[in-house]
Amino acid sequence: MSKGFCYGFLIGILTLLNVSGSAQDGGDTLKVLFVGNSYTYFENLPQVVSVLSEKTGTVLVTEKVTIGGAKLSEHWRGARGLNTVEKIRNGDYDIVVLQEWSLGTINERDSAVFYLGLFSKLARDAGAEPYYYLTWAREKVPQQQEVISRVYREAATINKATVVPAGEAWALARSLRPEIKLYDPDGTHPSDLGTYLTACVFVATITGGLPEALPGVPAVTDSRGEEIILMRIDQMDVDFFRRVVLEITGNSKEE
Repeated sequence: MSKGFCYGFLIGILTLLNVSGSAQDGGDTLKVLFVGNSYTYFENLPQVVSVLSEKTGTVLVTEKVTIGGAKLSEHWRGARGLNTVEKIRNGDYDIVVLQEWSLGTINERDSAVFYLGLFSKLARDAGAEPYYYLTWAREKVPQQQEVISRVYREAATINKATVVPAGEAWALARSLRPEIKLYDPDGTHPSDLGTYLTACVFVATITGGLPEALPGVPAVTDSRGEEIILMRIDQMDVDFFRRVVLEITGNSKEE
C-alpha cells in the first residue's frame, strides 16, 4: 500500500513536469490519457512511455487517472473520487488507454467487455482513439495469458480499438529468457524491467516502431533543471526488449 501511494504521488508530480517539457520540444505530439490502476502507475509507466517516445518522430505527452485496484466499472461510475469520464470528455486527448483490473478479463469477462465498449465510445465522442492495455498473467499462473489476450482482442475487434500487447511481449520474453525478472516480488505487479518492456510496447504500438538507440536510463527534468532518473536498465536488456517488442507488435492493430 505504501509503495503504491508513493508511486502515485511521484507520478502526479512527474506528469506535470513531463507534459510541460514535452510540449516545448516542438514537432509531432500526441496527448495520451492512461486509465487504469497499479499496473499503470507502478514504476511510472506513463512517464517512461513519454521519455522513450522522444527518440521517435512522435512525442507522447502522457497523463493518467488511476487508483489502486480500480476496475473500469469504478472509473465509469466515478467511484473512490475518480473523475475519469470528465477527464476524457474535457481533456482533448488523442488516445485513451484502457486497462481493466488484473483479473477482470478472467473473473468478470462480461463486465470488462461492457465497459471497454462504453469507454471506447466515450473516447471517440471526445475525439480520441481507444487503445486497450493487454496486461500479463500473474507469475505463477502463466496459462491465464490466453484468456486475457482473447478477451481484450475480441473486445478490440467489436469496438475497432487498438491493442497494446504488453502481456504477450512478457510471455515471449519469459519464454526466451525464463530467468528474467519482469515481476515485482509480489508476483503480479511489474518490476522496473517489466515496466520498461511494457513502455516499449506502448511506444512501438502507437508510433509504429522503436528507435535503435533506446535510453537505458530514462529520466525527466524537474522545474530546477535537475534530472530525475526513473530507472536504470542494462543495455543488454534494452536490446533484448527491442527485439521482443518488434516481433510482438507486428499485428497489434485490430482490423
